[in-house]
Order: sequence, then structure tokens, then C-alpha cells
Amino acid sequence: MVDDSAVALPPLNMILARYLIDRTRVAALLLGYRDRPAVDMDTLCLTLMQVSQLIVDRPEIVEIDINPLPVDADGVLALDARVRVAEPGLSRQLAIRPYPEALAEAVVLDSGRVFTLRPIRPEDEAAHRAFLSQLAPDDIRFRFFGLVRDLPHSQMARLTQIDFDREMAFIAVDDTAEDATQTVGVVRTITDPNNDRCEFAIIVRSDIKGQGLGEILLRKMIRYCRDRGTQQMVGQILPDNRAMLDLAELLGFKCRTLRDDRVVEVVLNLQG
Repeated sequence: MVDDSAVALPPLNMILARYLIDRTRVAALLLGYRDRPAVDMDTLCLTLMQVSQLIVDRPEIVEIDINPLPVDADGVLALDARVRVAEPGLSRQLAIRPYPEALAEAVVLDSGRVFTLRPIRPEDEAAHRAFLSQLAPDDIRFRFFGLVRDLPHSQMARLTQIDFDREMAFIAVDDTAEDATQTVGVVRTITDPNNDRCEFAIIVRSDIKGQGLGEILLRKMIRYCRDRGTQQMVGQILPDNRAMLDLAELLGFKCRTLRDDRVVEVVLNLQG
């Protein structure tokens, strides 16, 4: 027996399930050792995902013990399990809001290009890194207020593994591209604990700017924040980012200059 454990909060996905496994000491043995082949890691992650989803779907479940759960190169087999349910009348609330699949939608630009707008998820990390690497230097400067050569994994995880109760990030995926996972734009907000004010940031891949995708993304975020009762949306824009300032004005934001004319703050009252 190995005294080993790791903890994660449901709901899980394939990446979070793999992170959970990797935090255990036994993870190294699962990759194979001596004459033993590596286990079927994808099936093991999928099993953890399915158990996690069961907990999400059936809130009366307060504990599941699956033991033993043999896993090898051929798959996973549960040999015994015990489930404990809550007393009648008791309620349970998830610590992490499930992925809001219902917020996904397809949009068509005037050019005929089709994009899917949906909340970001951890599986988007590689595509998000590629997206940022394709941005022109000025677009990087407008977004991050400086030149950023590369973001470490910890920062990329912070951008793609978000708490949907406090944050939202809608990405645009190019459905007409050969690689249908390409991220070409993102708008994100972070909201204060009282849901009074959120700060937004937006960026569109440099070769797609000027086609209306940025406006579509920002309008979607405004609708989302209005619907959840947020009072005010705020953003900070560099004065030479004329296109973003024009878009903010078009959508009704009010502007004021900060930091000795080095930054423009734009504010939109959402519930007025």
C-alpha cells in the first residue's frame, strides 16, 4: 500500500484530472517501470472526469469510495465502490461553478467567416499560447502595457483555468480554419466580490483586426455582465490605441485620463 493522496474540486476535465494524478507520488509508477508498460492514462483521466460529473449531476452524493480501482495498459476496472448520500433536506453547493456550455454561440462576420464564441477552458492553453505568439508587437503592448516575449505555464494556466464566479473569458475560435481549435480573439473580465464593478481587457489576432470581431466579443461580454447584475464595466487603454478608444466610444463608454495622460480609463454603467 502507498500512503498517497491528492485533492481537486469538481468539476474536472481531462487536463485537471491529469494535474490531479501528477500531484501524487504514484504517478511516476503509472508511466511504466521495469517490465511493466504505462497505464492507459487517458482512460484513467476520463474515469476521474466521469466520477466528478456524477457528483455534479447528483448533488445528494456526499462521498464515493472506489476501492480497488485497478488500472493498466488495457484500461480501468472498478471492483468495489461505496456511495454515501446526504440526509433528506440537506443541500450541497459546488465550490467551483461548472463550465457554462450554454454561453457558446456561432457568429458570422460580414466577410462570411464563421467563428464560435465560447468561455475559455483549461484545454485551450496550447491554442492560447499560439494565439499570443502570433500578435504584432503593438498589439501585445496595447494589451499588456509592455512587450511580453513569452508567458510561463503558471501564467498561461491562470489565463485558461478561471473561476467563473469571479471571472469570464470569451474566446473566438475560427471554424473555417484548417485547425478548428485556433484562438483568434479573447475578451475577459474580473469582477469584484460584490459584483459592483468588473475590469475588462480584449485582444484580437492582428491579421483579423478591423473585421468587427472585437466589437462582437465586447458586446457579448457586456450582455453577460448585465445579465449577472454587474453595475459597472471598466477598462484601461493606452492613448495611442485609437481603434480601441473608438470602439469604447461606440459602445457608450465614458473616458477619463489617468497617470499623467499615459492611460485612458473607460467606464460603462451597465444597469442605468
